[in-house]
Amino acid sequence: MSLTINNNLMAQNAARNLSESYGRLGTSTQRLSSGLRINSAADDAAGLAIRELMRAEISSMRQGIRNANDAISMIQTADGALAVIDEKLIRMKELATQAATGTYNSDQRLIIDSEYQAMASEITRIANATKFNGIYLLNGNLSSPATNAANWGSGVDDVGGHDGSGLNSRGPMKIHFGPSNSSAEDYYYIAIGNSTASALGVGNASDRTRAYGPNVEESGGFSISTQQGAQQALDALENAILSKDNIRASLGALQNRLANTITNLSIQAENLQAAESRISDADVALEMTEFVRNQIITQAAVAMLAQANALPRMAMQLISG
Repeated sequence: MSLTINNNLMAQNAARNLSESYGRLGTSTQRLSSGLRINSAADDAAGLAIRELMRAEISSMRQGIRNANDAISMIQTADGALAVIDEKLIRMKELATQAATGTYNSDQRLIIDSEYQAMASEITRIANATKFNGIYLLNGNLSSPATNAANWGSGVDDVGGHDGSGLNSRGPMKIHFGPSNSSAEDYYYIAIGNSTASALGVGNASDRTRAYGPNVEESGGFSISTQQGAQQALDALENAILSKDNIRASLGALQNRLANTITNLSIQAENLQAAESRISDADVALEMTEFVRNQIITQAAVAMLAQANALPRMAMQLISG
């Protein structure tokens, strides 16, 4: 190589190598400081796309876990209210049994019936007042005429079923916990039957008039002011307790199902997070090795650039000598 003063090719070569090694040192520093192997699309475009999709799904799953936990809280609220209704029905059956015997006269049965009516009114009040986050649970708003729970909200066998097209959803409550919109994977419905006294068949005497009309003699479950009415109330109360138990059993099954859903989502999110980590996270040991290597190369390049910049002085010595 000729000794020239117009173009210092050694310095240019050293500068180019310094720029490249300094760039790699910057990449290693960025990865070590962020903990990520992929910090931009330039690092790994395909890996970045996969990572972002995984991150979106992980975030959606974690929100689904919170949704399922909220649904469990709602079910527990409804079940707690039904437990109180259970106590009222048991007391009503006790009163009906008392009024059904012939050792009481009509005045005494009227006194017994007054407590019976009060219990029925309290059941209706509880059913109409129980709500979760402003959503009424036991007044029939979440009930569905569908015979198959799998069809709730699908339009099949579900007249008046779930409708979420408006600001306020109607029909069975849709619990969404998955990242997509597949009815087999991402959501299902919770329907809670009407638990007012009249819906259970043991309403107040005034409920009987609304249900059967003023000219109908049917009074089973609506009044125990007569011995016959008390005897009929026993059967009505038996059916009411069974209806209430069916609602509670359905809620219990749904609560267990939601708990299993939360477990499954937690495992899925954990495994997906591990997969995302393998794609995205930096291997600190490997990156530290690269960092030290690039640091040494950069320092050597700086030293050689300084030496290359000093070479033209040799030409000056020849000129002046």
